[in-house]
Amino acid sequence: MMIITHLYQHILALTFAVKEINNNPQIMPNFTMGFSIYNNYFNPVQTIQASMEFLSSQDRFTPNYRCDFQNNPVAVIGGPNSNIYLHMAIMLCPYKISQLIYGSTPEENINAEDIFFHWMFPNGAHQYYGILQLLLYFKWTWIGVIYLDVDIDKTFVSHVLPMFSQNGICFNFIETVHKVKVSDDFAEYVNEEIQLYHTVLSSNATVIVLHGEIQTTMWLRRMLRYAEFEELPMKTRGKFWIMTAQMDFTSDALQRDWGIGFLHGALSLAVHSTGMLGFQKFLLTHPVSEKANGFLRDFWTHAFNCFFPDTRVKDICTVLDQNFEEICTGEEKLESLPGSVFEMSMTPHSYSIYIAVYAVAHAVHAMHSSTSRHASMNNRGERTILNWPLWRLPHFLRSVQFNNNAGEKISFNQNGELISGFDIVNWVTFPNQSFLRVKVGRLNPDAPSEQFFTICEDDVLWPKSFNEVQPLSQCNEECNPGYYKRKKEGKPFCCYDCCPCPEGKISDQRDLGDCFQCPEDEYPNDKQNLCIPKIINFLSYEEPLGASLTILSLSFSSITILVLGIFMKYHNTPIIKANNRNLSYGLLISLLFCFLCALLFIGRPKKVTCLLRQTIFGIVFSVAVSCMLAKTIIVVLAFVATKPGSSMRQWVGEKQAISIVFLCSLIQATLCTVWMATFPPFPELDMHSVNEEIIVQCNEGSVIMFYCVLGYMGFLAIGSFVVAFFARKLPDTFHEAKSITFSMLLFCMVWVSFVPTYLSTKGKYMVAVEIFSILASSSGVLSCIFFPKCYITLMRPDLNKRDQIIKRVK
Repeated sequence: MMIITHLYQHILALTFAVKEINNNPQIMPNFTMGFSIYNNYFNPVQTIQASMEFLSSQDRFTPNYRCDFQNNPVAVIGGPNSNIYLHMAIMLCPYKISQLIYGSTPEENINAEDIFFHWMFPNGAHQYYGILQLLLYFKWTWIGVIYLDVDIDKTFVSHVLPMFSQNGICFNFIETVHKVKVSDDFAEYVNEEIQLYHTVLSSNATVIVLHGEIQTTMWLRRMLRYAEFEELPMKTRGKFWIMTAQMDFTSDALQRDWGIGFLHGALSLAVHSTGMLGFQKFLLTHPVSEKANGFLRDFWTHAFNCFFPDTRVKDICTVLDQNFEEICTGEEKLESLPGSVFEMSMTPHSYSIYIAVYAVAHAVHAMHSSTSRHASMNNRGERTILNWPLWRLPHFLRSVQFNNNAGEKISFNQNGELISGFDIVNWVTFPNQSFLRVKVGRLNPDAPSEQFFTICEDDVLWPKSFNEVQPLSQCNEECNPGYYKRKKEGKPFCCYDCCPCPEGKISDQRDLGDCFQCPEDEYPNDKQNLCIPKIINFLSYEEPLGASLTILSLSFSSITILVLGIFMKYHNTPIIKANNRNLSYGLLISLLFCFLCALLFIGRPKKVTCLLRQTIFGIVFSVAVSCMLAKTIIVVLAFVATKPGSSMRQWVGEKQAISIVFLCSLIQATLCTVWMATFPPFPELDMHSVNEEIIVQCNEGSVIMFYCVLGYMGFLAIGSFVVAFFARKLPDTFHEAKSITFSMLLFCMVWVSFVPTYLSTKGKYMVAVEIFSILASSSGVLSCIFFPKCYITLMRPDLNKRDQIIKRVK
């Protein structure tokens, strides 16, 4: 017979609760609570037999017949395995006896008989959701699963594991632990266990979820024991165990001296419990007398490795097999036992039994208070509950509410499930075969959803096999920022390759499924794991390029003013008066504005500057080119008019020159007016042209109108060039045909090269190209036309005489 010494605490918890209730007159006044204990040996047949014995008189196996009126059954506390309640229900539900089950709850209740069941175990869905949250919290996405070959565990596989998959958890393996049957070949069963052992320890899943029952740790210890007999490299690989609340630490006599290091650092769930005051003191004062029943004597014998002198003959073989040498006195202390044999702290299963007893007591008290008229008196004058309608007790159990001696509220929901949560327990083992259950977290269904799962990670003690740091359990290493996950063909979705992000995208976290674009005002860094704010880009006065162009603009403007001053000072000299002095003044003033309008292109573009800069530039340049065109036309007409009988003299004069300038400039002004009235320029932020910059620029509005303005200036320049080219050989010392020819040639070369250069640049360099073209073409006109005259006026005044003109003409 296998003795599981840990289960003795369940009996002591039951005894402790009954003793407290009987000593408390406020709970069950005028009544005394008693109990009977039946062993089901984790066996369906034994469970049914125990239920039949419960329905019989004491010490008689006569089901459905009771003659001891003082010992009337009120309720049954059964467990801890999941199959117990089904076999109990077969016998007890027809008698409408309330049954309180501890250990686990079924996924699907048993419908019509539900009312007689009360589960001293919270809703199992909360446990499974909590395990999922635990896996996700520590990023354990690649796990193994081991479950027992029982109905509740099969339901766990079919209903719960798909939920895990939907939330990103993958399974390296899902293995079943088969139950040993009498008809099984034991050697075949051992081979199955060894094969399972190889599967588990050779897997690359570090975290293993073990869904079992109270005695499953005995199987686990036996499986891991194989590692001590096989020289396999895989056995050195550590495994991290997550155990369900149905499980508990148990062992038999054979495993007494086996190591428990596999539990160190493991996490398990447990029904939320609190330490009961006085329980340990109760354990310290609980010796076994020589008259104790067989079960207590068996426990004492296996727990303390001793035997009682009056051991019966049928127990001698057991004693000899165990090699018990010392004699049991009955005064041995439970606290002297290692934790692997017996625990002094109340376990969660014992706590469930404890509050189950209290729940029955409070329900009986409530039922007695409401149905006292049904009570009868026995021969001793004591009240009995023989005539109480026991079918009403489940209703009182459903509505019972009380506080345990730690002040926590105990109640059931409408399905008969205990309203409570789960504790997350961290196991800490010691070399002396003792261990501690350290509560490091909580699953609280009554808390807000975001506080349902809480854990103090700093309190968790990790296994030594992982160097006491959090283990990793993933199919492959996480992808670093700058990479994204790409699924491997034919593998679970948790297995993937890490691929660099495409150009222009980033991933700023580990293990992202895809890369993403940075916001418009940011750009990826070189490692593509961070978005960097883009630099605001425009041609400013502070930077070297803007400052240089500003200096050039002001310098050429100053030179133009100086030339204008020279012309005004020497305005009566022949070289100044030649070729229409007023047109020269107009040309110089327009060139001055050309140089100054370049400043409108420097600095942060605004609405006013965007509207003015292209229009002012277009109009003043048109005035300048029109002045040169008028100069050339007037020179040609003047020579034609000097021929005898010519009728062109009426076209030579000041008015005609002004008319040419006005007409040509008016056309450009009209184009600019239409442009401003239809699609005017406006400031904008260009986020996309340059990857690392935000270009603050003027959108020209209508590109067609912009090029029309430029095209018209080109048309005027070409016209001036053609006319000047044909007039270059006219016999006059001071006429400007050759100078205009060269200046217009330079002008056309600058603006023809401007277009492709302008279109191929971005940002401030595009603006710099236009400013340079303005300054270059304007300075070309200024230098070709006015510098020779200034030179003669200032350096060679001897040539600036009328007789020189006449001499050259002759």
